[in-house]
Amino acid sequence: LYHDYKADTLPKADLLASVRLIEAYVFRRAICAIPTNSMNKTFATFTKALKKDRYFESIQAHLLGLPSYRRFPTDDEFRRDLHTRDLYNFRSRSYWLRRLENHERKERVAVDEYTIEHILPQNENLSPKWREALGADWQRVQQTWLHTLGNLTLTAYNANYSDRPFAEKRDMPDAPEKGLKQSPLKLNQGLGMLEAWNEDAIKVRAGKLAGLASSVWSAPVLPRDIMDAYRPRADTIAEYTIDDHPYLLTATLHPVFEAFRKAVFALDPCVSEEFLKFYVAYKAETNFVDVVPQTKRLRLSLNMRFADVNDPKGLCKDVTGIGRWGNGDVEIGLSKPEDLPYVIGLVRQALELQLGNGGDA
Repeated sequence: LYHDYKADTLPKADLLASVRLIEAYVFRRAICAIPTNSMNKTFATFTKALKKDRYFESIQAHLLGLPSYRRFPTDDEFRRDLHTRDLYNFRSRSYWLRRLENHERKERVAVDEYTIEHILPQNENLSPKWREALGADWQRVQQTWLHTLGNLTLTAYNANYSDRPFAEKRDMPDAPEKGLKQSPLKLNQGLGMLEAWNEDAIKVRAGKLAGLASSVWSAPVLPRDIMDAYRPRADTIAEYTIDDHPYLLTATLHPVFEAFRKAVFALDPCVSEEFLKFYVAYKAETNFVDVVPQTKRLRLSLNMRFADVNDPKGLCKDVTGIGRWGNGDVEIGLSKPEDLPYVIGLVRQALELQLGNGGDA
């Protein structure tokens, strides 16, 4: 990007917007706890998607089109995880505080000169006033929300606030220090208007800050017609369903297959299912296990090398170089529900290998 900016191929405004977009992609994924191992491939192959005559638009389109575990988290996903994520022990704590506080500020706040404040204190032995404010379930409330977005802020008076009740932190009437009500920081706006600090107040504040965060780390937005222009054009292919696989509908195999597909979907939210003519594919970004229905069993093809499978029971078969439906060099049969837990352990290996390789499996 910088090379093309210096060569006058990329305008400065688009360079800055591109960097912010990449920053948002990385940070949103960190908040949503998406593994980082796929990003090596994502960035290494990114230039293939660039259209220099529509530079910034092509960056946006490519990020929006990333599938599965390489995805750009949506606003809903980002806000949901921001509500509950432990942001106090987050590796980039000073980073997110600085970006939130200084968003659209011309007069920058030196966040490092402040300390982070838990409005609801960390002390496990909360005072009677705090317990009363939180209610009978005060321990659960403290454990659930202590280190989350809604309960964290910045102050220069951390030591003075200590474990004081919320009303005292808000007003500090008998001390020279300023309470949260008088704070000039954006993060403290609205706290002076509250009468109590409890679970509902934490959730409401988290919602407001999460909305702000969606603007700070904004997702790309493109009209559908532009996105459609970037999507690869696929040839019309026949669509298949479970009805095209009569073996899966028999009284013997149907319950086994339903239990298997439920267990596979539970492995990871990125898993998808596709019925093909001769088998059923389960994929993250590419197939990691294929199910070939047979008369009395499901023949599973694990998309991995036979040398890589950990199979203590020795049930897997090496099908390297043998032509058959399904992908991969490992085969195992499933015909009884009691074998499912062990088989799913093998399937998990194929999925994790694919995720760990960033989709190369």
